[in-house]
Amino acid sequence: MRQLGRAEVFAFMAEGTRTGHLATVRADGTPHVAPVWFVVDGDELVFTTWHASVKARNLVANPRVALSVDDPQPPYSYAMVEGAAQVEEVDADGRAKWAGRMGARYMGAGRADEFARRNGVEGELVVRITVERAVGHAGMTD
Repeated sequence: MRQLGRAEVFAFMAEGTRTGHLATVRADGTPHVAPVWFVVDGDELVFTTWHASVKARNLVANPRVALSVDDPQPPYSYAMVEGAAQVEEVDADGRAKWAGRMGARYMGAGRADEFARRNGVEGELVVRITVERAVGHAGMTD
């Protein structure tokens, strides 16, 4: 097993089509975990969410988050970040930009525009995670 450095955590998170597992805090203090598609933008993570979703409501009330991804194939690896999320209400072009980037990552470049149209709509929020802590391990079974 090998510990990942900060840059390696971001590279691992950006690789392939790994779905993020986003943890937020509900108003009553209980945790909420939801799958999210995301992209790495420098030292930050960006995803979109519907304004009325549980995660959106949680983030507006409390911006503290954690997000993890893993490689479910041997020798197994994972990465996790913790930080604060900023919920951004951006214009239509901004929503389409981020939705298109996620579409390209998860559905392929040929479907990026389709995803941008579908998820770049009014009511969709752009969320940016400022990473304060990044950890991960590669080769868990090596």
